[in-house]
Amino acid sequence: MVSEAPPFWWRKPDWRAWGLSPFSFLYGRVAGHRMVHGRRASVPVPVICVGNFTVGGAGKTPTALALARAAKAKGLKPGFLSRGYGGSLDVTTVVDPHDHHATAVGDEPLLLAREALTVIARRRADGAERLVREGADLIIMDDGFQSAQLAIDYALVVIDATRGIGNGHLVPGGPVRAPLRTQLGYTSGLLKVGDGNAADRIVRLAARAGKPFFSASIKVLGQEDLRGRKVLAFAGIADPTKFFRTVESLGASIAVRRTFGDHEHLEEDEIADILDIAARDDLEIVTTSKDYVRLIGHHGRADELLARCRVIEIAMVFDDPHAPELIIDRAIAAARERRLREGWTGKTLLPSGEK
Repeated sequence: MVSEAPPFWWRKPDWRAWGLSPFSFLYGRVAGHRMVHGRRASVPVPVICVGNFTVGGAGKTPTALALARAAKAKGLKPGFLSRGYGGSLDVTTVVDPHDHHATAVGDEPLLLAREALTVIARRRADGAERLVREGADLIIMDDGFQSAQLAIDYALVVIDATRGIGNGHLVPGGPVRAPLRTQLGYTSGLLKVGDGNAADRIVRLAARAGKPFFSASIKVLGQEDLRGRKVLAFAGIADPTKFFRTVESLGASIAVRRTFGDHEHLEEDEIADILDIAARDDLEIVTTSKDYVRLIGHHGRADELLARCRVIEIAMVFDDPHAPELIIDRAIAAARERRLREGWTGKTLLPSGEK
């Protein structure tokens, strides 16, 4: 999977997208076959997957956090399952937000672990098994929609209203991860984030397929006093422009922008550059929560940057406040049907009769 999204993916298809069409076709055949024919492991608790149709951020992590909060309000013990992208550990691990660093477990798992039990695993089936042993009665997968490694009871696909599915081409000619019709077939519900119209065509396709549709928006937590302030904003996320728009929506004036690769750990000279420019021009430094946690335990002047940074914390707010609870209830009902269909004994992680 491509970790960075080239800018041309998010524009009208051009010669690059069309020139890569043969490779996109092959990629789509493989990805579609995996989704349809993959051998999905099954676990005895409901599994919600928060995914997206494309490479790049659409708001999966704040959506997963919102679902976990709703689950805890219902008296459940949710557990997050992540592959720990950006981290170095290759063993199944329960993430400790106080002891682990992003270099080991990845930035997103550290954020998730602040809210609920979190496990990283290269094989999602192993991670799900560990979560069940740790007492989770609801698993929330952050990504993994196309992997077909784990039986999913509710697949909530998040789509950004501003970027949609970009140029609509499959990787490498565009950002789409697998044939759209195949993905829609495994989608339980669609969540549109924001007020743009780039996702409208997909929303109509999902509606015709009978898929429930939800809408939500990103809300900033606090930071009212940034209005009128001049800032240096830096971000190493899938869509840095979304972060910059958020900063400007707070009334801040961005004097300097610094963008880095998604999940990228800053080098010492990059950290020094941010600090020196901010000091020279008397700028406040603002960044994302993911960038902030990647600095923790870093070397050199990272502690100085941590002390100077103001983190723009965000939350996913559903237009219908009951939507997260509805999604959880539907996942629970689907898991109950799955267990009956597969003949679960209630004593093993594998369906009865399977070794």
